[in-house]
Amino acid sequence: MPDSAQPSANEARDESGHLIRELHGIKLAQILEYLVAAYGWPELDRRIPINCFSVDPSIKSSLTFLRRMPWARTKVEDLYVQTRTAEVLGKR
Repeated sequence: MPDSAQPSANEARDESGHLIRELHGIKLAQILEYLVAAYGWPELDRRIPINCFSVDPSIKSSLTFLRRMPWARTKVEDLYVQTRTAEVLGKR
């Protein structure tokens, strides 16, 4: 029988009880602000190398780019899910 005290990464939930991987009620701006606070622009650029994170980075310019480029937005959302999951599971 699995240990029910420690949820799996796919079942990690936020403080409201929502599955983190579903991004329930989380706006792109909130995701980006969280990642910048967690990693800073240089580390964010190292993890997801796109110009909006390396050349004069700002939340506003990054949001504009991410909203136009679904592939980049997906990478940012995936990093958010991984980071939040690790945080909730106590691995960060």
